[in-house]
Amino acid sequence: MSGKGAPELSVRNASDLRVAVIAAQWHEKVMDGLVNGALRALHELGIDEPTLIRVPGTFELPVAAKVLAARYDAVVALGVVIRGGTPHFDYVCQGVTNGLTQVAVETGVPVGFGVLTCDDEEQALDRAGIEGSTEDKGHEAVTAAVATAATLRSVSEPWH
Repeated sequence: MSGKGAPELSVRNASDLRVAVIAAQWHEKVMDGLVNGALRALHELGIDEPTLIRVPGTFELPVAAKVLAARYDAVVALGVVIRGGTPHFDYVCQGVTNGLTQVAVETGVPVGFGVLTCDDEEQALDRAGIEGSTEDKGHEAVTAAVATAATLRSVSEPWH
């Protein structure tokens, strides 16, 4: 179910990585799909005991990611923002994107970006990994974060 142009990621030796998933609570059906896709991906990668925490909304993802990055090899942030009739959408999307990027760069811990920024609920459901969806962004965000964590570990191991 990967999107057009998405790479096929191969992840090896990831079962001992510590991974945390942070999920917003707004838009329950979409979020349930994202979380289920993320947990399924972790299981497929042999990571059977991830940490899952819930925060009120998408805007709260960066601060939770910052705290968890100190204790985990990878963090995955899941949320959804649906455009409304005010500039709120733009501010939240920009703040969350910048915040999660800042966490990854400052800590060196990969942050999987599973935040859907959609014009309407139909677009969000189509990316949520539920029955009838064309994409599974929760699964993709985990795979990207874990692949990056495994790569970073492989390039740093010889110097330890």
